Amino acid sequence: MKEIIDLSQEIYSGMPVFNGLPEVSFTVHATHEQWNGEQNAKTSTPSVYKLELGEHTGTHVDALNHMGKEFSASSIDKMPLSMFYTEGICLNFSHKKLKELITAEDIERACEKEKIEIKEGDTVLFYTNHYNVYFGTENWPNGPGLTAEATRWLGSKKIAAFGVETMSPGIPKVTNREVHQICGEMGFTHYENMINLDQLISRGRFRFIALPLKIKGGTGSPVRAIAVFE
Repeated sequence: MKEIIDLSQEIYSGMPVFNGLPEVSFTVHATHEQWNGEQNAKTSTPSVYKLELGEHTGTHVDALNHMGKEFSASSIDKMPLSMFYTEGICLNFSHKKLKELITAEDIERACEKEKIEIKEGDTVLFYTNHYNVYFGTENWPNGPGLTAEATRWLGSKKIAAFGVETMSPGIPKVTNREVHQICGEMGFTHYENMINLDQLISRGRFRFIALPLKIKGGTGSPVRAIAVFE
């Protein structure tokens, strides 16, 4: 029996987004009552919503063309689907405090503790408990993040991607820009705004699936990320 764990946030009007990105808005485009031609209807049941949102909304993956203009050819629709269908591991960094950096040494130590190895093609998820504690609060933008050297170290392992609970993989105005640049240079990507990572801790390997929308020229896409245990 397979166990499937949902790793994606809900998407809804007014949800938190990274500073400067498009706000999320849902409006009712049509109702069943309109379709049925009901006059003076006492109900209004949506049949179609109009969604306004950026590609980098909620749980999403960054395309390589998001990392810098020199990677403009690698839009989300051009990236191989194999990057989004991988083996996965999840490492415990719940001891990390607000705006605390995660180093390569920290990652190596976490792997040793879990007796797990990062393999080529893996997706490596970082559990920090930031979502459970801070989502919707003033400290939601202030989570832990990777250093540049940790990002380059992950790239040297030839992973497909890594994923974080926070709105950015690095710490904004500290390491975030460089983390993105390194991902572009080394040809791997990352997921942001993940949830339920606590349910993956100390459980070893799993199948990780997070397919993006096929947005022509897109710089990223919301995903429905899942972990599958056989």
